[in-house]
Amino acid sequence: ALVAVNAVGQATIGDTGHFWAAPFEVGDEFGGRGFPSPLPADAAALRHKLQPSAGANTTIAVIATDAVLTKAQAKRLAMVTHDGFARAIWPSHTPFDGDLVFALATGKVPLRDAAIDMIEIGAVAASCMARAIARGVHAATPAPNDTVPTWRQRFGA
Repeated sequence: ALVAVNAVGQATIGDTGHFWAAPFEVGDEFGGRGFPSPLPADAAALRHKLQPSAGANTTIAVIATDAVLTKAQAKRLAMVTHDGFARAIWPSHTPFDGDLVFALATGKVPLRDAAIDMIEIGAVAASCMARAIARGVHAATPAPNDTVPTWRQRFGA
């Protein structure tokens, strides 16, 4: 997965440095903090950056697999990969977000059982996307005139 994250919602839980995508983290790829315990009282509070406006926010991504996929299967893969957005960003898919996932397949590995394999590929793709979103937020660096601090500016390394 490759993703550019500029969502209205946030990837962190409440006012903590813990990521919504924590259950999918591999090693310490985005800080290794897991879920806060206990969850903060504001965990489910609707928090978003400043004043969202139409056309100003998006999370755009590509998901790739080495499987052989038909056009319809690639479309389904893109659709289920959006679940990774919802696992990593709260709230996600707002009216101010222009969320989009492109799917591609190299066609190197044939599917054994299309229905079962697509379930597995979709589940892995969604968790991979959640991880990619958290990694992007965790690794972000500030640009001149940014109005929102990066994760590292707020929570350290």
